[in-house]
Amino acid sequence: MINIENRDAHLIEEAKATLIKNDLGGYTVPTHGLYPFQWNWDSAIVALGWLPFDEPRAWEETTSLLSAQWKSGMVPHVVFHKHSDTYFPGPDIWGVQNSPDSTSITQPPVLASVIKILFEETEDRALAESQIKTIVPQLIDYHLWWYKQRDPENTGLVVSYHPWESGMDNSPAWDAALEAVPCVDWEYTRRDTSHIDASERPHKKEYDRFLYLVDFFRKMNFDDTLIYQDCPYRVNDVSIISILHRATKDLLTLCEKIGVSNDQTAYLVKRLDLTEGAISKLWCSETNMFHSFDTRSNTMCKARTSAGLLPFFAGLVSEQQTQPLISVLDKWLEHSTYAISSTHPDDPNYEPQRYWRGPIWIHINWMIAIGLEDYGFSQQAQRITEGSRACIYKSGFNESFHAETGARSGGADFSWTAAMALYWLLPNTTEKG
Repeated sequence: MINIENRDAHLIEEAKATLIKNDLGGYTVPTHGLYPFQWNWDSAIVALGWLPFDEPRAWEETTSLLSAQWKSGMVPHVVFHKHSDTYFPGPDIWGVQNSPDSTSITQPPVLASVIKILFEETEDRALAESQIKTIVPQLIDYHLWWYKQRDPENTGLVVSYHPWESGMDNSPAWDAALEAVPCVDWEYTRRDTSHIDASERPHKKEYDRFLYLVDFFRKMNFDDTLIYQDCPYRVNDVSIISILHRATKDLLTLCEKIGVSNDQTAYLVKRLDLTEGAISKLWCSETNMFHSFDTRSNTMCKARTSAGLLPFFAGLVSEQQTQPLISVLDKWLEHSTYAISSTHPDDPNYEPQRYWRGPIWIHINWMIAIGLEDYGFSQQAQRITEGSRACIYKSGFNESFHAETGARSGGADFSWTAAMALYWLLPNTTEKG
């Protein structure tokens, strides 16, 4: 019989080694080759992995990301700190004239929630106090950008302009909305399928539209007003809305702790109220789930995905919605020892190993589990935690995991999975040093 304590200790050392291997000096790549740059929500999650054994490095991960913040307040989804030809599209395609080079879109803003954790759990209080004074104003600017530029009509629900912003690139939730986007009219060579089998990656028809949108942003000169008016893809993404809502609450808690109270924080409070009043638009009584909404066609994105559980993380599930949504989750969890698939197994677009159309993503599980605990559903939270742990016991630190077997899916030696192991799944035997 395997000694569980020895197994966990070995995994912890492997997880640390994975982060160290992927560290390029102040920022951590998700994995070499496939993703050779700094990704926004990856780095936020990765900071939690550094926290148990290298507090200064955890903070550095976040400040490195924020070093690429635009004057508008936007924090880009990829920062191109160093040249690499193993990824496409690179800075030449994006056409952004910033230093450092970056993309022109963002990603789910989990960063403020992570910073709150860093601030509360860093043992070196002098370090935490010195970092937070610089970071909080940057986070405020980022959240103000989200609300003002991505919801200029004050609907309470921000919009996304690209599936890559969701982080859930080829989720079936975007299928219909993407159909309205033209295909790019130039030839290109993908790099992702040279690292990972094509059966695990988005289809070319999706990439054609992804790249059309990249071209569109550049042609609009990255003007937020023009893009809001004319972007052919404009979606109320329930995952982004949920993560932003939780992050804004966490940011306001940080502001209170360090004595920041002004017109900006008052505005953020009002935006929370707006979202709480608007979130019911994303609830579907037919599926008993939350869904994203295509604002161009005024239709709900009916695919059943794990994004529809993230309102638990945000605290946006009403008393009337709670039990129906939990009933959906309970049946979902019956499908596999490994939990939880990114697309519901009964959804017609479910593919257990194709990127965001089925595989399990550990950082999403972490957020869902936190939300379930907040609502008092400890049994379901524990089931997701155990399923996540089973994934890393079975296959190590991979980008994602086959929804039914727990086998590797996507890239290997993956930073955010190693980070989740260190911070969440194997915390009791992790020691700082």
